[in-house]
Amino acid sequence: MNIILLGYPGSGKGTLAKDLSKTLDLVHVSTGDILRDEMAKKTPLGLEASAYMAGGRLVPDRLVMDMLKSRLGAESRGLLFDGFPRTVAQAEMLDGWFTSRGQDLDAVVFLNVEETVVMARLGSRRTCTGCGKIYNVISSPPAKEGVCDACGKPLMTREDDKTEVIAKRIQVYKDQTEPLLAYYRASGNFLEADGGKTPDEVTKDVLGLLHVKP
Repeated sequence: MNIILLGYPGSGKGTLAKDLSKTLDLVHVSTGDILRDEMAKKTPLGLEASAYMAGGRLVPDRLVMDMLKSRLGAESRGLLFDGFPRTVAQAEMLDGWFTSRGQDLDAVVFLNVEETVVMARLGSRRTCTGCGKIYNVISSPPAKEGVCDACGKPLMTREDDKTEVIAKRIQVYKDQTEPLLAYYRASGNFLEADGGKTPDEVTKDVLGLLHVKP
């Protein structure tokens, strides 16, 4: 089963992706992680990406897709894309890649969350400076304020979780990613879930939409 998760930043895609990949034995594909890994290993693709970023330019869709092909070409398990594609152009490239592999995209799951809820969620998110664990000071706070339960290191507010940056991230999402909803709605495998529920409820709902027993 090959699945794409779509939704606002802070809609819960990351948490849902972990649950689905575990339950359905899927490979959780994060293009950001793949990009950073290729750059750290100084592979030819990573060096090319580094050159774009050093010049303050976006990494081209073609290069992102080449990294995905390189990393996932021999993978036989189903794929779960979290945060990719971001544009219709990337979606078309991904469709072409699946076709070349004799595979299909089984489902596109959109987590629908009110913009005000997203703003509140991201504004209350805290990230551990040690292990990277994520907390929400409203819904899932640490036992001790400002300290990670898992490793004891201090928590921080990421730059992209600050109010003015959140507003920009949401606008970028609207400009770039919302057209994907129209693209995938026409595909016949578009599913929509209420991302405003608790993480466990969202996972249960999505598994139901996929006709999988939790």
